[in-house]
Amino acid sequence: MTAGRDVVYLDKQAPHAYQALRDVAKAVRTAAREAGLDRRLMELVNLRVSQLNGCAYCLDLHTQAAMSAGETQRRLAVLSAWRATELFSPTERAALRLAESVTTLPDPEALAHDYTAARAVLTDAQLSTVVWAVITMNAFNRVSIMSGHPVRAETP
Repeated sequence: MTAGRDVVYLDKQAPHAYQALRDVAKAVRTAAREAGLDRRLMELVNLRVSQLNGCAYCLDLHTQAAMSAGETQRRLAVLSAWRATELFSPTERAALRLAESVTTLPDPEALAHDYTAARAVLTDAQLSTVVWAVITMNAFNRVSIMSGHPVRAETP
C-alpha cells in the first residue's frame, strides 16, 4: 500500500465477513491437528504464502507465531530458498511445494506435478488441510494488503 493512502480497514468495515474468515482459520487449525500436522509446519506454510504475496503484516504476525511454536531462526531465515537447503523434512517440503503452487497457480502441468508430488508424501487429510490453509492465508494476506495494515516499530 502507498504510504499516506486513505485506507478502509476491511476487517473493521465488514466485521461479520472478517469473523467468518477467522472461523475458517480456526477450522483449518483443528483440521491440521486432526491430520497430525504440527503448528510449526502450518506456520511455515503461512509464512511462505505471505512471502509470495508480499504481506508484511502477516509475515510479522506469523514469524512471531512460528517462533512461539518452536521454529528456529535459521530455518526462518532460509524459508524463501527452502528448496536449496536440507533443513526441511519431506512432509514440510511437500507442504511448501503445495503452498507455492496453490498461491501462484502455475500452468496446469506444473500444478499437477506439484499436487502429485505432495500426494506421494501427505495423507488425504494432510493434503486437504494444507490446501485449505493456503487458501485461507491468501485471503488474510489480501485483507491485510488491501487494508494497509501497518507493521509498526516496537516502542521501548
